[in-house]
Amino acid sequence: MSANTTLRWIPDGNRFVSTDSTGHSVVLSTSDENIGMKPSELILSALAGCTSVDVVGILAKKQTPLSHLEVEVTAEQDADPPWTFRKIHMNFKLKGKGLTEKNVQQAIKLSEEKYCSVGATLRGVAEITTQFTIIED
Repeated sequence: MSANTTLRWIPDGNRFVSTDSTGHSVVLSTSDENIGMKPSELILSALAGCTSVDVVGILAKKQTPLSHLEVEVTAEQDADPPWTFRKIHMNFKLKGKGLTEKNVQQAIKLSEEKYCSVGATLRGVAEITTQFTIIED
């Protein structure tokens, strides 16, 4: 299995476009440019996205499909370059008919321990914690 992406610099500033192997793109920039996502925060989005894909799929297989999922990610970084992430916290808010704490907890745990490649990559450097809230449907 392999993965790839191509990043292209937009020559009039600190803006970039990254395109993945399926042709989907995302704009990245510095906070000064304020046009795209900051690359460091794109890592947090990738973690949330990777885990969310797993959680949605696992819950669907458990016959408890979601009607809403939101993940807020907060992180602490070192004060000095390269500003490495040391703590990352994901707060899941889920809604769906028949959701139980047990099913949600199992889905998040399976993602963390078995499926999410982004989390597996970051876990060696950063402590990743999670919590969740089930919103009444």
